[in-house]
Amino acid sequence: MSGQSITDRIAAAQHSMTGSAISKAVCKATTHEVSGPKKKHLDYLIHCTNELNVSVPHLADTLFERTANNSWVVVFKALVTTHHLMMYGNERLIQYLASRNTLFNLNNFLDKGALQGYDMSTFIRRYSRYLNEKAMSYRLVAVDFTKMKRGVDGVMRTMTVEKLIKTLPIIQNQLDALLDFQANSNELTNGVINSAFILLFKDSIRLFAAYNEGVINMLEKYFDMKKNQCKDALEIYKTFLNRMTKLSEFLKVAEQVGIDQGDIPDLTQAPSSLLEALEQHLASLEGRKIKELSTATRANTLSSAVSSLSSTGISLSRMDEKEDENRLKVRRGHSTATFHYNVDMPPHQMGQMGGVPMMAPQHMMYNQPVLRHTNPFAPMPGAQFLSRLIIIRIVMLSLLLYNVSVTV
Repeated sequence: MSGQSITDRIAAAQHSMTGSAISKAVCKATTHEVSGPKKKHLDYLIHCTNELNVSVPHLADTLFERTANNSWVVVFKALVTTHHLMMYGNERLIQYLASRNTLFNLNNFLDKGALQGYDMSTFIRRYSRYLNEKAMSYRLVAVDFTKMKRGVDGVMRTMTVEKLIKTLPIIQNQLDALLDFQANSNELTNGVINSAFILLFKDSIRLFAAYNEGVINMLEKYFDMKKNQCKDALEIYKTFLNRMTKLSEFLKVAEQVGIDQGDIPDLTQAPSSLLEALEQHLASLEGRKIKELSTATRANTLSSAVSSLSSTGISLSRMDEKEDENRLKVRRGHSTATFHYNVDMPPHQMGQMGGVPMMAPQHMMYNQPVLRHTNPFAPMPGAQFLSRLIIIRIVMLSLLLYNVSVTV
């Protein structure tokens, strides 16, 4: 299926009638067209999350309603739109999502009737689980791991042992949900799943960067920990090594689908001798008779491991810095622009980036009622109301004629 369906056009026209610019933008971002959500709609919704007179629950509920659709395209695009807003929108959106008892209940979703329906339904179920886990992580620690301050004086590097032991498993759970997406290059066959994969790729870099810094901090404190803490830390480190291998496989797929090699980090593993040193130290605390490494050998092993993981952290930060620069430019654009929301830009004005449709550079301008200081969802007055009424009648007449022609 290509292009907007008649159902999409009728839904957009209905939202135009009621004056709900948010609902219209969500509808436009989640059409039946097999391509990623258009950047102009995403930019508008990001802007809405920063407007105090916009109801975040209303925005979130509108997205949830779209995930109740039977079409895999609409549901997948609703998830992509939600993920994009969690990454680039105001923090109050993810705060609201984290406060809900339930988010996406798509474990049994299956589109049997559409082309690619079976295959894409599998990824929808996996993707929704990741977004649920991302919101749950925020609920547990009140911070988005992909946005926290990093570096020597960052959150994970300055965290106490007690908090590290509690926080690192939460990061592991979120990373597990992300890596469970498990798409290979042959399965990234359309703009919708490509959009999701790129957002997951960006999250994986930032999430693992926080994970990596937490592990460095934990290793630096390991030989001063109590026995029970050492036991927990050793299991965390073993899990970390396993996740690093899985992430490497995920990044290979990213490289295969055309993501710039300069944006893909080099993951440098700590020497295997470190794991041996950690196990020997725990054994000595437990009273088992072993030949423990000398203090100097242990210090050299730890120093080498920290150096290797720090190198990985530097590599992870390269892409992050580029993305932060782009995000800052977008935020400046949002804060200085007067908005025009042209929802009918022709496809030839769109470019491509990483296999995902992206809008060509343009002024982000909207004149929707969401920006008014009175009622943000009030109907549009006068001539605009009349013109929209005419549009709806034309669309409904077209639908009637289409049904008649099909019957004949």
